[in-house]
Amino acid sequence: MRTPRLEALPPRDGRWFEVDIGRQCLVQWQGECAMAEWPVSTALAGTGQREGSGCTPLGWHYVRAAIGAGQPAGAVFRGRRPTGEVYSTELAAAHPGRDWILTRILWLCGLERDVNRGGDVDSQRRYIYLHGTPPDQPMGEPRSHGCIRMRDEALLEVFALALPGTPVWLHE
Repeated sequence: MRTPRLEALPPRDGRWFEVDIGRQCLVQWQGECAMAEWPVSTALAGTGQREGSGCTPLGWHYVRAAIGAGQPAGAVFRGRRPTGEVYSTELAAAHPGRDWILTRILWLCGLERDVNRGGDVDSQRRYIYLHGTPPDQPMGEPRSHGCIRMRDEALLEVFALALPGTPVWLHE
């Protein structure tokens, strides 16, 4: 894994991702060409950098870790580890109010010191992910606790493309 250099972003030729918070979508880019787009759900609390804010952070990030390869769609994660459970309505009823992290995790790390890296604005220490969410949760509207939620099918497509080191730009 190679950490992207901030001054080289966005890549002229390489793959990168854009999270457009205003449009509630994730766009895959290859250099200057948009290749694909998926709906997402970002933070209900809006955008912000501070730890404990429940907000989605802004700025340049990169995929620090890709977690969950080989797990089934709907696999439940706690503390970035699979629990052995697979999401179902029965499981949801047994755990009301749980913030479900499903299928895969793309853990983001900030690249901009004092914006999304370091101190109380560090996206990695805030555990900001792209992750799956239950099918009854809406896409295209802010509803998360700070992460970027996606449908399982979309997340599996993105997971195959967003290798560790892939740049991700989050903006309003």
